[in-house]
Amino acid sequence: MQNPAVPHECTSSYLADAIRLLHHYKRLGERAIAQAPDEALGVTLDAESNSIAIIVKHLYGNMRSRWTDFLTSDGEKPDRNRDTEFEFPVATRAQLTAQWEAGWKFVFSALASLTDADLGREVLIRNERHSVMQAINRQVAHYSYHVGQIVFLAKHFAGDRWTTLTIPRGKSAEATAKIRAAQASKQPAK
Repeated sequence: MQNPAVPHECTSSYLADAIRLLHHYKRLGERAIAQAPDEALGVTLDAESNSIAIIVKHLYGNMRSRWTDFLTSDGEKPDRNRDTEFEFPVATRAQLTAQWEAGWKFVFSALASLTDADLGREVLIRNERHSVMQAINRQVAHYSYHVGQIVFLAKHFAGDRWTTLTIPRGKSAEATAKIRAAQASKQPAK
């Protein structure tokens, strides 16, 4: 049995690994959002915090800007107004879900068109030069940061109804033993 939270497959393809990791963070965010009560999606913890809905709106804006015409235009599009991403979030779970899906569609559509040979090509973000690999790393870090915020908020608002998204507390040794046993069963007989 592989760890269901982060399925591992040994690969030498950076691109395949990055795509797999981004899918993992997308699923993690979705599983967290699903546990947040509807009325909590737009709630902030204080005046300087963002709600789940605001974080999703910001991710959508970033994803649209960064991944549209990824190889041929600056990742900070002239029509993006980042500051407005932190105002007036969508009002319903259905709208939030639609925005979430649309943002990730930009990501995965752009990545699907790339090959490992593209990784050394140059792209711009805010007129700063990046290799394609650097640009992907930048976005993986950015999205995992915000998914972590979403998980924190969803867990806070779900309270005692929260179901863990990874290995439950006190179950690390058990999970490790299951993973090792599953890996051992895949080893060829000697």
